[in-house]
Amino acid sequence: MGAIINVDRVSQEFGGRVIFQDVSFSIDEGEVFVILGGSGCGKSTLLKQMIGLRPPTSGQISVCGFDVVTQTEAVRRQIGVMFQSGALFGSMNLLDNVALALAVFTDLPPSARNEIAQMKLAMVGLADAAFRLPAEISGGMAKRAAIARALALDPPVLFLDEPSAGLDPITSAGLDRLILELRDTLGATFVVVTHELQSILAISDRCVMLDRAAQGMIALGQPRDLQAHSDVKMVQAFFNRESL
Repeated sequence: MGAIINVDRVSQEFGGRVIFQDVSFSIDEGEVFVILGGSGCGKSTLLKQMIGLRPPTSGQISVCGFDVVTQTEAVRRQIGVMFQSGALFGSMNLLDNVALALAVFTDLPPSARNEIAQMKLAMVGLADAAFRLPAEISGGMAKRAAIARALALDPPVLFLDEPSAGLDPITSAGLDRLILELRDTLGATFVVVTHELQSILAISDRCVMLDRAAQGMIALGQPRDLQAHSDVKMVQAFFNRESL
């Protein structure tokens, strides 16, 4: 398996202020790859660059062989995205939320769209909640429903923004297991933005760490190797829950 995503010397500035610069890494097909770091380091900004919502100030990003700036629409056909809040439509039940992408991007009849949506909900453990509204479910269920919607078009790459944010440890652990099960079942590549250490150690094949003070990446590799062997103080502090 080769690289499915390439990030090459990417930088981002806002009003002359550097958020990060010269960030480079690749992500292999079938990996769970985590983007991590402290608040304000640019994790979510980098994710927005990778899904084509924010063009980088400099550098190039390709997803499935498509350039995210010049071939944005082609990239978006290859990816599914779970936003931090879930971003479910409150007036639509879970089935309709998941079926929406199928209605927009396919010519399938409503019965087929609903059947596929029901299958996606079943994959994330929500088969019995298809006709409930987002306001009627828990935060953990909302995250699962958002993942089901991201899966609707069977994309090869899924981006998850802070999937464990706001969840209790038991619910968070269940979501971690779901991510690994979906990776193993579907062979999909997952790019996850998080600062939750337990989740990082549980799901990540490799990770990149950004740092606000360094204005860029300070670590790249397997999380347990970084935890045990990094000689960068910020990396040591993060992975061992230590203050600086």
